[in-house]
Amino acid sequence: PLTLEEVRMLVELFYLPYHHGALAQELLEHFRWLRANSLSVGVPATAPDACGGKRWRGRAQSFQLLCARTCRLHSRLVSTAGRALLYDLHPYLWDIRNMLLAACAFVLWLGCQSITAPILLGRDAEPWARRGGLFGELQALLPVGNSCDLFYHPPPLFPSSQLYVLRPLLPLDKLGHEGGGCSEVSQGLQSWLSRAPALPGRLLGSFLSLSPEYTFVLEDEGGPCGYAAGALHAEGFLQQRDSSWLPAIRHKYPPELGTGGPALGQDALEEAVLFFHAEPLAVPQPVLRRFPSLVQLGTAPRVLDVGASRSLALCLLSALRANGSRGVFCQVSDTDRQQLSFYSKLG
Repeated sequence: PLTLEEVRMLVELFYLPYHHGALAQELLEHFRWLRANSLSVGVPATAPDACGGKRWRGRAQSFQLLCARTCRLHSRLVSTAGRALLYDLHPYLWDIRNMLLAACAFVLWLGCQSITAPILLGRDAEPWARRGGLFGELQALLPVGNSCDLFYHPPPLFPSSQLYVLRPLLPLDKLGHEGGGCSEVSQGLQSWLSRAPALPGRLLGSFLSLSPEYTFVLEDEGGPCGYAAGALHAEGFLQQRDSSWLPAIRHKYPPELGTGGPALGQDALEEAVLFFHAEPLAVPQPVLRRFPSLVQLGTAPRVLDVGASRSLALCLLSALRANGSRGVFCQVSDTDRQQLSFYSKLG
């Protein structure tokens, strides 16, 4: 059963209207401070005011631990609570878990910004735009907090106790892609993306090479199970992809490779080679002017909880918005039912 400490945590997350318990108050104070003081992250260790960066990272670690405790509480409630109590409380705790997954990943991303600090944009929303309580206050602190439709999704009919970790891509994660080794994250992403539909599976490499600072990884107990990738300035990204990344891939996988690879599966190999050697469709200028950033998201088939996918979208869009993006678009084939369904479920 739930321990007394876990019950206390649950009560403090949903204490009283307009009044937070100690745990919720601590989460909010950490998040507000980390967002407001993100300028200190990029201070070099040798600078006179380097202690500011050390203090920021210390509070970021405390915030991450609190988020992890809350996510474990959600998992424990699903595993141990009686069904009647679970179905009463689960929608609220599920919302908080999803929000904290995104908030924690956003804080980790802020900690990776070593040169320039993000520009945190925000404006006052109408009072009806946000819910009350901890959920609404955390929503207001994310750079996309006014995009209300991103935050409203019905909870799953069958609650899952699966624990997730959401974080930015780290330099070690790229080893398998860069050719200097093969990290577990790179192996995990490659293993299930190799079975993914053409566009997401085959073009993720361009984001890893050209825009790694806007790439996030979702992990469960089985390893990597989802990703969110973005390019802040899509026009320049697409030009660089077509002028440097695609030619390198085409050189690595020449057309004749598609005629002699039975070990990899002849049809799959031939389709992949043809895909890379086909000319990519141009994005119309009106789209690029109105939606200057490009995004791509995907999860493994085993991720049935739409809340984890929603958290992926929230942290990627928050990172892009924090650096000034005013709109995003994604490229999806009209025959790719899996991706169309995935984005539709996200709203």
